[in-house]
Amino acid sequence: MIGDLDISGVFLPTLLVLMGLTYGVYLLVHAVLTRLHFYRLVWHRALFNVALYALLLGVVDSLSRYLMT
Repeated sequence: MIGDLDISGVFLPTLLVLMGLTYGVYLLVHAVLTRLHFYRLVWHRALFNVALYALLLGVVDSLSRYLMT
């Protein structure tokens, strides 16, 4: 992690900001999967959504580390 982000004098953990960005990406991916009726193939929808969010969080974290160096 990079550390804390200073937004108008309020220090936010970097992970919190990344989780917010990931949630936005997750909503877009979830909408696309719903429109494609992908969830008919999924056995446990809630478990799949948690795993999808964790995967996207890893991707966003890796991209942020790549772009910061």
